[in-house]
Amino acid sequence: MKLLDITTKNNVLQSMTRILDENREALLKANKKDLDAFQKEDQAMFDRLIVNNKKIDGMIKAINEVKAQEDPVNQIISHKDLDNGLQVTNKTAPFGTIMIIYESRPDVTIEAAVLAFKANNKILLKGGKEAVNSNVILVDFWHQALKENNLSTDYIKLMQLNREETQSFLKNPSEQLDLIVPRGGERLINFVKEHAKCAVLISGRGNNFLYVDEHADWQKTLAVIINAKTDKISACNALDKILINKNIEDFESKVKELQAVLKEKKVTILVDDEIKEVLSEETLITDQNIWREEFLELKCCIAAVDHLEQTIEMINQFSGGHSASIMTTNDANANNFMEQVDCAAVYKNASTRFTDGGQLGVGAELAISTDKLHHRGPLGLKELVTNKYYIIGEGHVRD
Repeated sequence: MKLLDITTKNNVLQSMTRILDENREALLKANKKDLDAFQKEDQAMFDRLIVNNKKIDGMIKAINEVKAQEDPVNQIISHKDLDNGLQVTNKTAPFGTIMIIYESRPDVTIEAAVLAFKANNKILLKGGKEAVNSNVILVDFWHQALKENNLSTDYIKLMQLNREETQSFLKNPSEQLDLIVPRGGERLINFVKEHAKCAVLISGRGNNFLYVDEHADWQKTLAVIINAKTDKISACNALDKILINKNIEDFESKVKELQAVLKEKKVTILVDDEIKEVLSEETLITDQNIWREEFLELKCCIAAVDHLEQTIEMINQFSGGHSASIMTTNDANANNFMEQVDCAAVYKNASTRFTDGGQLGVGAELAISTDKLHHRGPLGLKELVTNKYYIIGEGHVRD
C-alpha cells in the first residue's frame, strides 16, 4: 500500500473514534445477536465476546492512544557514511499485508486494525463466527472512516470464511501475505505454521506460573495470587500454576491459608503428592501433562518444590512461554529467576495480569507474542514494522 503521511492516518483514526461513539447503540445491538446465538458452555469465550459501553470506551481509548504515538514508519534505525562514500541508512518499513486469525473478541477488530493501519499495513481480519455480527459492523465503521478521508477500504478487510475455507486460503492465498498472527488453540497455530507461505508470529497459550520463594512476603503473595488467578479467567495472562518452596516458614499453615482464599473465590485446586499430604481432600494430579495446560477457568495446580533451580526447570519445561512471577524479598533469587526463566514477561512481586500492552506502556496490542523473532511480548505499534536499507551512491561499483 502507498505510504500515507501521519496527518492522513490520524484523520482516519479521529473519524473512527467519532463513528464509534455516535453508533454505540448499533454496535450493542449487533453484539447482542452474537451473545444470544452463543452456546454458553465456554465461559471464557463468552466473556471475551461481550461488548458493553465500558468496552466501547476502551476501544476509543485504544484508538486515541495509537493516534497519539509517532509514526512508526520511515524512522531511522541507523546511518553510516562508509569510507567508500556510500551512505547507508536503515529505516523502519511496513510489513505489507498482515492476516490475524482470532476468536470471540470484537475489541481485537479495533486494536488489530488501528495498529496495522497506523503502521501503514493492510490487514485481513479473520474473526471467529461467534462474533460475526459485531465484527461486520466494526469493519463497516472502519470503512466509513476510510471513505471520509478518501482512502480505499482495502486497508482493512473482514474475511468471513469457515474453517475449511480458511485452511484453503492459507494453503493457497489469493493475495500476497507478509505476516500471519494466529491467536487461538494449538491446532490452529500448528496448522498455520505448517501451511503458511510467509512469516508467522505466534500469540501462544498462557499457562502462567507463580513461584512462592522461601523469602516471600506471604500477605502480598496471597493478594497477587488471587488477582492473577481470579481477576479475569478468560485472559491469556491469568495464573494457572503455583509452586511453593517447602522451606518457607510455617509451610503447612500457609498452604492451608492459600487453599482457604482460593476456595473462597470458588477456585478448583489440583495438587501434587507433597501438597496432597497437607490438603488431603484436594484432587491429586495423576497426569503430568496437566502442567502444560492453559485452563481459562477457575482452576489451578499447586505443587511443592525444594529449591529455585527445580522451579526454573519446571517452568521452562511446561509453561507456554508467556508470563511467570516470583514472590520474594531476596533480590539474588529474584534476579536468578528472572534471568533463567524462558518467558516473554517475568515478574518480581507482581501479578501476571500486567502482561498487556496497555498495562506495560505499549498501548494497544495486536497480540502477546511468545515467539522470539522478530519480537517477544506485547505487539504494539512499533513492532508492526520491519526494516529496509537505503543506500545512496554516486555511480559506485564494487571492486
